[in-house]
Amino acid sequence: MKQFERLRILLVGPLPPPAGGMANQTRQLAELLRGEGAEVELVQTNAAFKPAWVGRVPMLRAFFRLLPYLWALWRAAGRNDVMHLMANSGWSWHLYAAPAILLARWRGLPVMVNYRGGEAAGFLESSGAVVALTLKRAQALLVPSGFLQAVFAPHGYQAQIVPNVVDLQRFSPAEAEPAVPHLMVARNLEPLYDNESAIRALALVRERHPAVRMTVAGSGPELDRLKALARELGQGASVHFAGRLDREAMAALYREATISLNPSLADNMPNSVLESMASGVPVVSTDVGGVPYLLSHEQTGLLVKPKDPAALAAAVLRLLDEPVLREHLRQAGLAEVQRYTWARVAPLLAGHYRAHLSPQAAPATKPS
Repeated sequence: MKQFERLRILLVGPLPPPAGGMANQTRQLAELLRGEGAEVELVQTNAAFKPAWVGRVPMLRAFFRLLPYLWALWRAAGRNDVMHLMANSGWSWHLYAAPAILLARWRGLPVMVNYRGGEAAGFLESSGAVVALTLKRAQALLVPSGFLQAVFAPHGYQAQIVPNVVDLQRFSPAEAEPAVPHLMVARNLEPLYDNESAIRALALVRERHPAVRMTVAGSGPELDRLKALARELGQGASVHFAGRLDREAMAALYREATISLNPSLADNMPNSVLESMASGVPVVSTDVGGVPYLLSHEQTGLLVKPKDPAALAAAVLRLLDEPVLREHLRQAGLAEVQRYTWARVAPLLAGHYRAHLSPQAAPATKPS
């Protein structure tokens, strides 16, 4: 018997487009749960604005999105067994996560809060009291990494680890490396992800390996500035800004890459790192947030300090110049990523659902 058979799950979270990490995980989770026999009802936190022009008016767009969202939640809460809430920091928490928890509590629906995002520490420091008012009403706090578990613990929360899932059928290794070294970055074009350091590192790498090229897959407000930086550094022809790619295009890009870069300034469990390992692409990443919980330096990847293009370039050059190390990281990554398959994660998630089907289950916080 399938472990989610006949379970009615209200899944709340963002969906592509845009194809961000949490949106992709929400969509993938819905597909996997349905494949296991669950009835999944989705309530989207980033639904398109109707009419479209509302999205260009800051205060109005919040109102036009929030009211339909709350109405959809209210109706769905009455016909499901459990709510699985994809949550993040900042306004995303206050506008979408907190109301969902309170509404579910009013309807007697148990809530699994699946918290994500590498900026949780700062958010809890600044808004911990407000978060506690709602999070203490959830039946479980699920996090994808030991990093977030450690972040929540000092605030009195007993977070349980349910890792991200990577699709090993979609993300799989190429038969051979590309003839021309190809670096890739799969992060949005926002200051948090420091794509600038990756471009500056490319310029340093090409001083020794002039054929190296880079693809940056993502979109965001820094696009024009990063394009200008690439031209300023003489790398305009060597950097391709691919924009946001769908799952199939991303899988193809990984198979065309030699090395994957993650220059982020804060992180939790980036899907791009998991997908890189699943695709047999060695990873060079900053050692921020939850990344050291995911990658072991010189064992499953190379770790460098953030905002240090020279260190990033040195790690890339090391991999380009040491094929034995590159192959070691490739094979170790392929082995490590087996921990993040649905077959390994599904029993953990099913156990939490079944344990908390009663609305009277214990809250996620310790008594104060």
